[in-house]
Amino acid sequence: MELSANAIICAVRNHGEAGAIVRGFTAEQGIVAGYVQGARGRNLRPVLIPGNVVKGEWKARLSGQLATLKVDLERSRAHILGEPLAAAAIDWVTALTAATLPEMHPYRQLHSALDGVLAAIELAPAARRWAGAVADYEELLLRELGYGEEREVGNDLPTALMARNRERLVRHMLGEHRADVMAARERLVEKLKRVVA
Repeated sequence: MELSANAIICAVRNHGEAGAIVRGFTAEQGIVAGYVQGARGRNLRPVLIPGNVVKGEWKARLSGQLATLKVDLERSRAHILGEPLAAAAIDWVTALTAATLPEMHPYRQLHSALDGVLAAIELAPAARRWAGAVADYEELLLRELGYGEEREVGNDLPTALMARNRERLVRHMLGEHRADVMAARERLVEKLKRVVA
């Protein structure tokens, strides 16, 4: 396999002494995993942050083998990680994406929506501007994976929408990742309650 594409970093898991397994979300191939040598070094650590966009080069000799991945930064969102609410939102939407989507299946609408949610979080000064987009992204992801429900259009608060989504996310989609991923969501919901309740 050889693949070159822009990807939204969704998950970084340390592996070995200095490397990491990185899961990136591409528009055409969906989630693609790769091993990044030296990922914890001073040059790559600020690049491999969930929410950042990278130009990735994946290479594997055999089908089914974990590819090696080389990355170049295209767009950094590290500057907003000092904002606790924005950081919690990025942590949640990227963790949810990495934990639920199968590898190498394109979800173009989800990719576009995630990119839009991350841009909204980055650009909007207040959570009131993007909290609804986070709840809508959860619902879109549920629908794309076959667990969606039609809802009446209303003026529900984002926290109310997220409360409705929570049960379906836990029951249908998160499985063994439930504790780790839902912890990121609970941190976000608690912070949002103080701001948009």
